[in-house]
Parts: sequence; structure tokens; C-alpha cells
Amino acid sequence: MVRLTTSVSVGPQVAMPVFDIDSIVKSLHDIRRDWRDAQKRSSEAGGREFPSRDAVIQIMDDLKSALFPMRLGPTDLRHESEDYYVGYTLESALHSLTAQAALELRYQMRHDGIEEAEVQKRAVTAVNNLAHALPDIRRLLDSDVLAAYYGDPAARSVDEVLLCYPGVLAMIYHRIAHQLYKQGLPLLARISSELAHAETGIDIHPGAQIGASFFIDHGTGVVIGETTVIGERVRIYQAVTLGAKRFPTAEDGSLQKGLPRHPIVEDDVVIYAGATILGRVTLGRGCVIGGNVWLTTDVPPGGQVTQADSQGDCGKNVNHTML
Repeated sequence: MVRLTTSVSVGPQVAMPVFDIDSIVKSLHDIRRDWRDAQKRSSEAGGREFPSRDAVIQIMDDLKSALFPMRLGPTDLRHESEDYYVGYTLESALHSLTAQAALELRYQMRHDGIEEAEVQKRAVTAVNNLAHALPDIRRLLDSDVLAAYYGDPAARSVDEVLLCYPGVLAMIYHRIAHQLYKQGLPLLARISSELAHAETGIDIHPGAQIGASFFIDHGTGVVIGETTVIGERVRIYQAVTLGAKRFPTAEDGSLQKGLPRHPIVEDDVVIYAGATILGRVTLGRGCVIGGNVWLTTDVPPGGQVTQADSQGDCGKNVNHTML
């Protein structure tokens, strides 16, 4: 083994520091081995076991560009070469995504005795389904852009909305991530949604079902849980939480996963800043939830809940809120 501890003089009196690299490398190796043994994972020589975050970043950038080439694509793109660019970019993104999907599926099925050919087949099918969903994703995103433009008097154009609004960017990621989630690729979906979370401060689980014309205004601090169902033409503001009230446990004490535990938000609902709605409650069509409300019960269609109501100051609405 070559020891990387050579001291090199730079100038008359300045020496490069000496690090005991070999010892650090060995310690890190031992820690990785212990972790893999504890997790019952193979330490044998081989390639990557999981999808690459860096690869997903590039894939999502390519898919965004393919969906909106003249706004999110390269700066020198011209209309006459738009279709060529979209085709080339999609070809590259989908092949890369297939490789990442195979990594996730191979890991999912590592104990099932599934042949490699079957893994590849399922990866291709999943990515092909996503590819064919892209036109519908674009239509949904167009409706989200228009909802933001018509819903915000400060918006001067739909192009400004697409280029500048964090809620729209979060929805671009979510619409794609939700398809990955539906195709049985939850890890790739979650990586994609967390890229949006890191960039926008908006945390939407890829499992959440969100209808057309969805507008998140400002957006920072918004949290939307996995089993949330949101209808059409819904508008929410910053720091809104659509979360779970409690987490049922199994007989062994572990959390039960996948159960419906987040709100259902029907069409035309408005939820103002700082509201927290928890549990499998239903917000009826057209209702309005005021700022900073804490809500754990259903709200009927057309209902209005304010912070004063939730504190018991307005008796007619007290049944809508958590006292």
C-alpha cells in the first residue's frame, strides 16, 4: 500500500501538512464493514446498490427541460430545433432513469429470487409508463401555472410564474415524482421530491394525490403528507401543514405504514398561512381555513374556520375545529 504522508516544501519555510490518510481510510473501511454486517448487506466487490442522487438531479433537469424547453431548456434553443432538442433530451433522460430504476428494483427484489431479465423488464415498463404520462403531466402543470397567474395579482405573466414561483417548481417535481411513486419506484420518487424540498422549502410527499390547478402561494414551510388527497382549484399559502394526527402501531410496536392518515381537501378550498390540518379529516368543497388554525375535525362544504373559531370564540363554528 502506498502511504500518502509525503511532506512537500512550498517556498523557503512553508511545508505542506502531513495527514495519516492510510489510517483514516482503514478506519472508514472498518466502519462501513460493520454497518453492512449489521444491516445484513453484502460486502463483496460489486457496483452501486442504490440509485444515485447526482444521476436523479440530471434526470430531473432533463425532464423539466423537455416539458418546458423554451423556458427551462438551454438559453440558445430556437423554436425550429425545439422538437429535436426534446427528443434528444428525453432519450438521454429515460435511458438514465431506466438504469436507476433497475438499481432500485434490484434492491427491492434482492431476496425474491427474481431473474435479472425480469428486473430489467420491470424497469423498462415503469419508465415507459412515465414517458407516456409526460403529456398529461404537462397539461396538469399548465393548469398549475394558470392557477398561480390568475390567483396572484402580483404576477405579471405566466412566464414569470413558471420561471420564478417556488410553488410551481415544486409541482413540476411533484408531478413527475408522483408518477415514479405510482410505478413502484418510491426511492427515486422520494429523491426527486427532496430535491424540490431543498430548493423551495416545500415538502410534498410523492404519494400525495393533487388535482389540477393547484396553487401554492409563497410556499416556504408547506408540508403535504403521503396519503393526502387534494381536489381541483385548491389554493394554499406558506407554512401550511397537511399532516398525520397519530401513527398506529402494529403488535410488535412498529409503525403501520401506508394507512390513510392525512387530510382530504375537496375542490375550491383555500387554506391560509400557518394552518395545521391533521388526520384523515375532510375539508369540504369551497371551504376556507384561516391562518394559524389548528384543525383535526371535518369542515363541511362552504364552511369557514378562523383562529377565533378554534379558540371557542364563535360558537356556530366550534364543531369545525379542535378546541
